[in-house]
Amino acid sequence: MSKSESAACEIRANHESDEDGCCLQSAPTTELFAKSRRDFSHGCIRLERPADLAAWVLRDNPGWNAERIRAAMNGNTTQQVNLAHPIPVLILYGTVIALEDGVVHFYDDIYGHDAALEKVLAKGYPYPW
Repeated sequence: MSKSESAACEIRANHESDEDGCCLQSAPTTELFAKSRRDFSHGCIRLERPADLAAWVLRDNPGWNAERIRAAMNGNTTQQVNLAHPIPVLILYGTVIALEDGVVHFYDDIYGHDAALEKVLAKGYPYPW
């Protein structure tokens, strides 16, 4: 977890084979969490309660209590903390969701992935995945 080069990045998650990692950050203005659109962070993942996530992630790491986590997040130096156990993370991106009651919601494709998917699907089966 670190203050990072990006002043807003409070927690950075790196996979052992991924040097770029993923910046998890709190929102400087909390009213963004009330909005239905969440694409304000330019590639980072905004967290409403980053310290709570850090506490959960570090729960098996001795000595990493809430006070130490807050101190690290507010500090000026980067600290690398290796997890006691790996945690699988799955990040999904979707532009449509069908609810159990049959109601379907469509959302803007802010990253333009639907057009690429449409081209692949138009070629028919077998799909390249």
